[in-house]
Order: sequence, then C-alpha cells, then structure tokens
Amino acid sequence: MQGNPQGTFLIRPSQGLPASYALSIRDFDTEKNDVTIKHYRIRKKDSGGVFISPKRVFENNIALVEHYKKIADGLCCSLTKVCPKEPEPIPFKEIEVERGAIKMLRMLGGGQFGEVWAGKWRNQVDVAVKTLKPGQMTAVAFLEEAKIMHRLRHRKLVQLMGVCSTREPIYIITELMVHGSLLDYLRKDEGRTLTLKELLDMAAQIADGMAYLEVKNYVHRDLRAANILVGENNVKVADFGLARLTSSIDHSEDENVYLANEATKFPIKWTAPEAAFDRKFSIKSDVWSYGILLYEMITYGRVPYPGMDNRTTLEQVEKGYRMAKPSGYNIDCPDEYYQIMLDCWNKIPDKRPTFEYLKSTFEDYFVSTERSYSDSGF
Repeated sequence: MQGNPQGTFLIRPSQGLPASYALSIRDFDTEKNDVTIKHYRIRKKDSGGVFISPKRVFENNIALVEHYKKIADGLCCSLTKVCPKEPEPIPFKEIEVERGAIKMLRMLGGGQFGEVWAGKWRNQVDVAVKTLKPGQMTAVAFLEEAKIMHRLRHRKLVQLMGVCSTREPIYIITELMVHGSLLDYLRKDEGRTLTLKELLDMAAQIADGMAYLEVKNYVHRDLRAANILVGENNVKVADFGLARLTSSIDHSEDENVYLANEATKFPIKWTAPEAAFDRKFSIKSDVWSYGILLYEMITYGRVPYPGMDNRTTLEQVEKGYRMAKPSGYNIDCPDEYYQIMLDCWNKIPDKRPTFEYLKSTFEDYFVSTERSYSDSGF
C-alpha cells in the first residue's frame, strides 16, 4: 500500500480461518514516524451479519465499510479509500514481436545465457528484454522458457509479453520490474530499510506465485532471491529457464518428480538434498529453496551457509545440519519465522509445508484477534 493515504484499506478472505475476512488498513505511527499496516479479523455470525467487535454487527461487509468510513470507532483510523489493484500486464496479441518495434534503453544486468535490458515497445510500453548470447544455449532451449512463461498467467509471476525469434540475438520480452532482482534490492540502502512487515508481505507474495505453480504441477528449480523481481510495491517470481512441467517428463516413479540429467546445473546451496544427490526435483524441493530464500530475506541478501563451500554444504546438510536462526541484522529474526524455515528444510519432502499454506501463514502473520480489539478500545 506504499504511496496511498492513511486509511487506505482492503478486505480479503482469510485463509487461516474459514468464514472470516481480514481488513488491512494503512496507518501512520507517530512514535516511529513511519507508515504501518494494521490488520483486523472480520467474522461472520451464525445468525447472520459480520463484525470486527461483537459490539458492532453489520448486515454485510459493505455496511461495515460504510460505518468505519464515517468513524474509526475503535480501529486505528477511519477508512478512506480502497487500495488500488496492481495493473495487470497485457501480453501482446501475437507472441512473435517485430524486432524493430523494440528499443533498448539501458542494460539491467547479465547472466550465464545473456543480458537483460530495460526498453520500450513502440515507444509506448515499458518492457524488459532478455537476450541470448550466441553459443551459450540453443535457441530451442531459450524459447522453451518463453513457451512456459506464456502458459503461466498469475499476478505474482513475471508476465511474458512476446519474443523475437526469427534471427539472433533472440529476445524474450517481459513486463518491466523497475527495481530489478530482490537480491540486489536487499543489499542496497533502500532494501536494507525494509521492515519485518514488508519482508513478510514479500514472502507472502512469493508464496502466492509459487502456490500457482504448485497447482499447475510446475517445478521452478531455481527459486532464490536473485530470481525474484521487485516492482513498485510488489514482487514477482521470475526466471523459468529451469522450470519444467513435471507430469509430462517423468512417470517412471513419482509423477510429481522431475529427474535432472547429469549435464543440468543447479544452485547447490538452494537445492534440497533429494534434488542435489538423486536429481529428483519436485514442488517440495522448491519449498526447500523457499526456506533458503527466507534466510536471504531476513539477512538482507547474505549468502546462505556462510563460510561453507558447496561440497561442505552438501555433506553437512545430508548429515542433518541446518542453519542457525539468523542474528545480528537490522531485524531480529522471530522464532515463528525461523520455525517456518526449518519446516521448509524437513528431510522428508512430503512433510514440508505446501506453498498455499505458506502463503496463508505469511498473509495472516499479523492479523489481529479479539484480544487486540480490546487493546484498541473496543
């Protein structure tokens, strides 16, 4: 809700409790001289109606909102305006885009397979352009990323806009995320001022995107802060270069497991033991990687397993070693946050949480209960 006035609000279903909603309100903390987001539970009465405090029962959510627009009546402040939705990027009508319509403006970064540029399409639409270095990867493999991204449509996945594939260098054109990778963002001054609430909100957004992949039976295989992109008030899961539709690849044992070949490279310190040793990738190995990503976030971009090389990391993790709760950073790592990390690192894949569970856990991390209402004057 960054940039919106005090009292900006939204109501969403609360996945933590059935038949209830969460009301989130943008407020201003005068003691800290900073914006804060307050959360309240909206419950339904068996006899009909909804309420935050049992003393104030309304016919429906609309009536509740109208009341709290007029008066705070125990909330942190009165409601002013609905939080605007994120604008949805619109894919081009045809996936193949005329190369001359793309104007490269500035390079954002480079990787093993190519460069990423900020650009314009027809001098109107801001886009990111990923190019392929000649000889680094086959055009077919590069375009496979585009095909996967084109099939995956979700508000928390970076949206493919189109491709230029008729000649080299091949371009993949996506929506532009103005602040670049989460890893770089966390290590900069702006990122190092992120509060715990903001980090938890990012964690929920990432889990939201991954929960979609979970339902679609896709495996990302490279989930880490470097592959999360930061926009204006949001983050999205990016880089599907290693993602594969698991059900169409391996049916020999578990249909939800992707068997990587010997030549496939993957990030060791983010990779689950069963994937690193047996090359068995599943959405549960992505959950392990998500736990490492949580470590990156709470440490503002520190490399996991500090002081260990890849080989030592593999050996120690296989023996049961898990990173200790991070300390000595801008934010004290809450015990609950660290427990979620440990849950993601369960040696038994099926005992790791689902992304849907992780999403709801982080979304409801600060949602108030009746005990909080009494503290607020109800």
